[in-house]
Amino acid sequence: MLIRRTTLASAVAVATFGLLVAGPALADYAKPPEALLKVLKAPPPPMPSLDPTGQRLLLTTAQTYPSIARVAQPYLKLAGVRLEPKNRSRHDTAGGYGIPACVADFTLVDVAGGRSTTVTLPQGCAGGAQWSADGRHFVFQNAVDTSVQLWVGDAATGQVKQVPGVQLNPIFGNTVQWLGGGQNLLVKLVPANQGPAPSDGGVPTGPDAQESLGSSGESSTYEARDTLTSVHDEKLFAYYGASQLAVVDTIHGTVRPVGPVAIYNDVNAAPDGVHVLTESIKPPFSHAVTYQRFANDVAVLDTTTGRTSAIASLPLADRVPVHGVPEGPRGFDWRSTDPATLVYAEALDKGDWKVNVPHRDRVLMWKAPFTGKPVQIALTAQRFEGIAWSADPAVSFLYENDENRHWMQTRIVDVDQPRQEGRLLWDLSSDERYAAPGNFVFTRLANGAPVVRREGNHVFLRGQGASPQGDRPFLDRLDLGTLKSERLFRSSADAYEQFLGFSEAPGRFLTWHQSVIDPPNAFVRTLGAAEAGAKDGEARFASTATALTTLADPTPEVRQIKKQLVTYKRADGVDLSFTLYTPPGYKEGQRVPAILYAYPADFANAAQAGQVSGSQQTFTRLQPYRLMLLAGYAIIDNASFPIVGDPKSAYDTYLEQLEADAKAAVDKAVDMGVVDRNRIGVTGHSHGGLMTANLIAHTTLFKAGVATSGSYNKTFTPFGFQNERRSVWQAQDVYLKASPFFYADKIKLPLLLVHGEDDANPGTEPFQSRKLYQAIRGNGGTTRLVMLPNEPHWYTALESNEQLVAEMLNWFDTYVKNAK
Repeated sequence: MLIRRTTLASAVAVATFGLLVAGPALADYAKPPEALLKVLKAPPPPMPSLDPTGQRLLLTTAQTYPSIARVAQPYLKLAGVRLEPKNRSRHDTAGGYGIPACVADFTLVDVAGGRSTTVTLPQGCAGGAQWSADGRHFVFQNAVDTSVQLWVGDAATGQVKQVPGVQLNPIFGNTVQWLGGGQNLLVKLVPANQGPAPSDGGVPTGPDAQESLGSSGESSTYEARDTLTSVHDEKLFAYYGASQLAVVDTIHGTVRPVGPVAIYNDVNAAPDGVHVLTESIKPPFSHAVTYQRFANDVAVLDTTTGRTSAIASLPLADRVPVHGVPEGPRGFDWRSTDPATLVYAEALDKGDWKVNVPHRDRVLMWKAPFTGKPVQIALTAQRFEGIAWSADPAVSFLYENDENRHWMQTRIVDVDQPRQEGRLLWDLSSDERYAAPGNFVFTRLANGAPVVRREGNHVFLRGQGASPQGDRPFLDRLDLGTLKSERLFRSSADAYEQFLGFSEAPGRFLTWHQSVIDPPNAFVRTLGAAEAGAKDGEARFASTATALTTLADPTPEVRQIKKQLVTYKRADGVDLSFTLYTPPGYKEGQRVPAILYAYPADFANAAQAGQVSGSQQTFTRLQPYRLMLLAGYAIIDNASFPIVGDPKSAYDTYLEQLEADAKAAVDKAVDMGVVDRNRIGVTGHSHGGLMTANLIAHTTLFKAGVATSGSYNKTFTPFGFQNERRSVWQAQDVYLKASPFFYADKIKLPLLLVHGEDDANPGTEPFQSRKLYQAIRGNGGTTRLVMLPNEPHWYTALESNEQLVAEMLNWFDTYVKNAK
C-alpha cells in the first residue's frame, strides 16, 4: 500500500500502533514545529567571488528553497537533460540533482574602501555571475516566463542592463563566456525563425525499439539517465538542442551570429578571443546512453571569418568500460600561453584500466591553423588528467591518475621539449588528506586565459589543511627550484578561515572567516615579516586581519548547539572520526537520544581511510536531519564509514566493514556518556540510504532508520555501483549481499523510506524504494513509504523539505525517543 501524502497528525496516529493504514490521499504537505521551520527557511550564507584583479568581491546569496509550484513546472526529459520548453531553461543542475537555485541577492564590496553596493536584480530567476578578465563587468543569465535573458552588470556602479534581442539556449551549458580580455561574449542562442516544436499529436508514433547485434563491450550503470525513448524524443532533442553561436558586444549591445546552427554541446573560446573549439552532437541518437556519449564532430570556428577547421569525428561511445574512457581523441582544451593551440589525449589501452600497457595515454598538441599534424608532447603511464599552465611557456604541470591504486602524480614539464621527462613534483595517494599539497592558485592573463599565479620562481598553493584535529585551511608558497613549500597563512585552530584570492595591493589577500558562533565574513589580511621558529605546519609569516564585511547571524538560536570532533578506532585498528552535536540546553553527563548520519566512502588503504576530514569550527547550519537537534536529539554526524581494500575487490567485505564502522561509532558515542544506547536512530541519503537499510537489516545497534533516495537492489545496477567495477555476472554474491531487498524478511526494526518521484540519478530510480517497501510490508515489517512529488535525487521544494523534516521527526520520536 502506498501512502503518498498524509497530515502529520495522521502519521502520528499511524505510527503509534506500529502499522500502516491509508491516510487522506489529497492532504496538504505536513510541516514541522515552528522552531524547526524557522531555521529551515533561514537564508544561507552568501558565496564569495573575487574579481580577477582583486579589487571587488561579489557576494551571491541563493534562494533557500523554491516553492513546489516552481518545482512542478512541466519539463521534457531529453537524453540526460531536463528542459522546460516554455522558456528553454534547465529544470535540473548539470549533475541532474535538482532545480538550479535562483539568486536572491548580489552585493558588490570594494576591497580597498569596504563600500558595499546592492545590485537590483530583474524580475525572474537570476543565475550566478561571471567576471570579465579586467573585473569591470559581470554577466548573468535570467530566466523569465518565455525566455532566458542575458544581463550585464557594471562592477563600479552595480547597475545592470539587459542585452536586447538575446534569447539564450542553456540546454548543454557553456552558454555564456567571455571572449579574450575585452568586452565581447560568446553565447549560445535559440536559432531565429526555428518554428514550433515537433508534435506527435499526443499519440505515440511507434514503439521504443533498441537492438544489440552481439558486439562486446561494457556500458556503465551511470551512463543512463532520462534517455530518449522514441523517434519523437529524437526530434525534440534535435529541436531544443540546436543553437546559434553569436558574438555579443556588451558595451554597444550588438549581436553578431557566427557559424552554422548545430547541436553544440561544448564550446570553448581560445585565448586569442577569435578561435572557438566546438563539439557538436550528430545523429543517430542512442536510446541507451545520455548525450555525453553521443557521436559528435569536433571543430574550431574562426569567429571573424566563420570558417571551420575539422579536428575529429567521434562515434557513439555506448560501449565504454566501467571506470574507463572512450577511445579516440578526448579532453580537448586550449593551451593558455598560445593564441590558439589545442591539447588533448588519446587512450592507448582501449580506454580500459584492465588492459596492461606501458602507457595508458598519449597527449597531443595542435596549433592553429590546424593544417599540419598534431605533435605528441607526452606519454603517461596512467590516465592523463590535464595540464595546469603557468605564464611561462616552459613551465607547466601535468597530472596523471592511477585508478587502480587511487594514486596521483604531478610533473613539471616543458611541453615544447617533449623528450624531456620533466620533474616529479608530487607522488601520493589521491585519498591522502594530511599530506595533500593543495591546489594551485590561478590568475588570469590580460586575454582572460587562466594560468598558475607566479611571482619570480614561486607559485602558490591553497588547501583544506586536513589534520588529526580537523581542517585548517592554508596558503603556501612553492619554490620551483627546490620544490619546497613555505606556509604563508594557516587558519587558527579556533576558526575556519579559507583563502579567497590576492588583493591588487602587494602582500594582501582575502579570506573567508567563520567559527562555530561567527557567521562567514570576508577579511583582508596583510602579510608581515617572516618569523623564525615556526612550528611544523604553522605559518612562518605573521599577518594582520581587517574585517571587510559584517554579515549577521540569521539563526542565533542555533548557537546554543555545541559540537566537537571525536576520534576513535574500528575493531581492526582503522582510525575513525565523527562530529558530535549536542542539543540546546544539553548538560554534561545527561544521556540523550541520538541520530547517526553517514555516507560510506571507498579507500584503497587504511592509512588514508582513517584520516580526519571536516572541521568542528565551521559556522553551524542545520540541514534537515540536523534539525532534530532542536527536538532534543544528539547528532553523530558524518561518521567515518570507510570501505577499505583493493578497488578491484573491496566490496567483497562491504557488509562486514559497514557493521564494524557502525559499531565503533555507536560504542564511542555511548562511552562518552552523551548518548543513550537504547535510543539511537540512523539515517543516510543515496549510498547512505543503502547503508541505513543494511544496518537496520543486519544489526541491532539502532532502534529505527530513515533512508532517503537509496538503491536497495544492486542487481538493478548490474554494471557497477560506487567503486565496485565488476558486473553482477562477475560478482553475483557481492551484489546480492549488498542488497537489503534480499534481506527484507530480516527488517523488523522500523524503517522509513523517502524518495523523490522524479529521481533520475542512475541506480536510485524511485522503484527502488517502492519495491523495498513492498518487500518489508509483505514480510510483516514496520515501514512507511513517502514519495515526494516532482522531486529529483535531492529534494528542492520548500514543501518537500518541510514534509521530510516532519516525517523524520515523527518517525524518530515514535520509534527512538519514545520507544518502549
